[in-house]
Amino acid sequence: MHGPASPAWLLVALCAATGAYCLLRMRSGVEDQRRAAGGDAVMGFGMAAMAVPSAVFTPPAWAWAGGAVVFGAAGLRGLWAARAGRRHLHHLVEAGAMVYMAAVMAASPAAGSAAHVHGHGTSGPPVLTGALLLYFAGYVLLTGVRLIPGVAVAGGGAGGDGAATAGWGDRPELARACRLAMAIGMLAMLPAM
Repeated sequence: MHGPASPAWLLVALCAATGAYCLLRMRSGVEDQRRAAGGDAVMGFGMAAMAVPSAVFTPPAWAWAGGAVVFGAAGLRGLWAARAGRRHLHHLVEAGAMVYMAAVMAASPAAGSAAHVHGHGTSGPPVLTGALLLYFAGYVLLTGVRLIPGVAVAGGGAGGDGAATAGWGDRPELARACRLAMAIGMLAMLPAM
């Protein structure tokens, strides 16, 4: 990523912490939640690696191509999982955004001097960037609204209807918060390309 170092390091910390939390979520007893947590962990750590300031470490172009392959495979997995339910479509879009950003980053060093000559940067097609920004902005708003505590549900709480017996890795609001953090990270990364 190109831009100021302090926000980039905050983004690295957010994405790495999210990826680490998602690894912990993989201990769930529910297989579907373990798979989703694994995909979230890959995205979180991949975003953390992409967000490292280029002044600190600039990986070779082949590393970005490798990242595009990894996230392409994650996208295919998301496409396969989307057959079971539309909630998996977000993983597909997220993986596609990561492939897009990795491809732009891979092309960035080779086109460095040509970008100044032709008068445009290497940020990729602005329409695709704009579409991804709109998607992730909508996702952030929708997920944020879903996380707002509502009216207390009768029977909920410590002695409720089994909600207290679920492990902390099985709580849907924590998974939403994890995906919300990564979507916010995407909103920060896309315009900085």
